[in-house]
Amino acid sequence: MPGFPENAIETFENATTYQPVIIEFDVALSKDSALVIMHDDRLDRTSNGKGLIGDQTYAELKKLKLKDDEGTLTDFKIPTLEEVLRWGKNKVLFTIDIKRGVPYKKIIAAVRKTKSETNSIIITYNANQAAEVHQLAPDLMISATVKSPEDLERLNKMGVPNDKIIAFVGISEPDQSLYQYLHAKGINTILGTMGNLDKSAKANKGKKVFYHLIANGADVLSTDELALAGEQLDAYREEKNLRFPNVKYQ
Repeated sequence: MPGFPENAIETFENATTYQPVIIEFDVALSKDSALVIMHDDRLDRTSNGKGLIGDQTYAELKKLKLKDDEGTLTDFKIPTLEEVLRWGKNKVLFTIDIKRGVPYKKIIAAVRKTKSETNSIIITYNANQAAEVHQLAPDLMISATVKSPEDLERLNKMGVPNDKIIAFVGISEPDQSLYQYLHAKGINTILGTMGNLDKSAKANKGKKVFYHLIANGADVLSTDELALAGEQLDAYREEKNLRFPNVKYQ
């Protein structure tokens, strides 16, 4: 949103005022191996810095300010992984995305240090990564890509159990049979709407696109349209008379 850069604690805090949220963020390594929150390999797009993030020490990164999506400079700073995890305790769930070259064991160590095991999900992109995370931390939840029953079977064969998986089903709506298959296994699903589905929802507000994505079987929507999705999820909960003990209702 205007005034709120990606991967900033202030932006995460703002998101909590709209909906109960799962926040996805990206972890990168500084030159001196500090775990900092940044999506791009370069600093140019999202901050007033220049060059590769891996060429800067944490002390240098701390001096920078973040820019929002329109390029407007804010007073917000690049946070560390530990700062984000401590902020999120008892507030939100996290899906933790990891940039290339960042060891999973360092992420898991930070999760352990901040006692964030119960609100952290580690994102993986293939069965080998999922198996590695499960071997390192059998108690942690893993986001794994599952677009077919065969994908889940591969994960299971590599030792990743169903009760530690939340299935990312892609960025286009799958056939309902996949949802039914995964739900029968006790697995919740994430549908990525960033991109075409978000654009469709914005252009066709009257069709309640987000509402129907949930009604069709998605458990979590990964969206950049927080306010619009929130309105439609509010309507869904109200219509279905859904109440949850950890959600405050106005």
